[in-house]
Amino acid sequence: MSLFITLAFLLASLTQASRIAPRQLKYSTVTGYFLQDDPSTNATSFNFTTTNFGLIDRAYASDPQGYTHLTQWQRFRREVSQLNRVAPRGVEYKVLYMGRHGDGFHNDAQAYYGTPAWNCYYSIRDGNSTITWADAHLSALGISQAVAVNRFWKSEIGNQKIPVPQTYYTSPLTRCLQTANLTFSGLALPHRYPFRPTVKELFREGISGHTCDRRGSKTYIHNAFPGYKIEDGFTETDQLWEALHGETSVDQDIRSKKVLDDVFSTDDSTYISITSHSGEIASILRVLGHRVFPLSTGAVIPVLVRVQTVKGESPTTASQSYTAICTCTSPPAITATTSDCTYPTATGVS
Repeated sequence: MSLFITLAFLLASLTQASRIAPRQLKYSTVTGYFLQDDPSTNATSFNFTTTNFGLIDRAYASDPQGYTHLTQWQRFRREVSQLNRVAPRGVEYKVLYMGRHGDGFHNDAQAYYGTPAWNCYYSIRDGNSTITWADAHLSALGISQAVAVNRFWKSEIGNQKIPVPQTYYTSPLTRCLQTANLTFSGLALPHRYPFRPTVKELFREGISGHTCDRRGSKTYIHNAFPGYKIEDGFTETDQLWEALHGETSVDQDIRSKKVLDDVFSTDDSTYISITSHSGEIASILRVLGHRVFPLSTGAVIPVLVRVQTVKGESPTTASQSYTAICTCTSPPAITATTSDCTYPTATGVS
């Protein structure tokens, strides 16, 4: 009899599960809290370290009486908590701190050779006689940029009482692994929210034929950053990078949506740090409905995100095959000003 009851219970559970409607996550940027989402803010000249991370100095509906003793970030934290308290079912609010890695050797090489020569010729090589830019490491400038951001976090934690990230994620590329470590190590973090980032494959830079976007092995990452957690399913070797080919921007946005879905469906944290790349953060901003806001190396952008769980299947998205990148057999002059691969020595698309 007990076996019959058990089987009946299992069948009932399976039947109930089959009736559960599929769900999908929809994202939108909640504007009016950060200067970076204001269309009048000039992204080129913006400095997050002189503007309190861009947090707008304003009153909130959640402000208590006599709130002058609270910092803007303390009041913002109350505001986010209030938004989550009164949010309808299926809606929650998250704050993303997205930081671009510091300057890397690949950035220096592109600046030295010029973008046309870099894209056409040098980017598909591992380096030159002086430096290696495959899976580029931070330059001395990049290290100093990350250390400066660490100092800024210390100041914000001590003076502004900024809510620190509760979880940390990073791209698997070395420049981001280094940047995350330099940015968050040594901060006065709560014991329950230590800096132990999770390495996630899909937070990597746009997948191109450039060797700077080819990651190291799982073993290398584990040995170089033993305190980091590597997500389940992370392959030993890079299965996504392909020489002379790259993903489209449409596919990158699909990838960004996928990794955000993964994070938001499994992580209950309200404040989340992501250390990534200019192209990938730009893609995430598109997925979140945020205005275009390019980041310089080492820069950080916070975004207040509304996450809504709705019924229905996610829209069908068919990934495209990687496209061939444009290369040339010898580099154009450093003074070249176009990247259209029309040089006499160009092989065209290969």
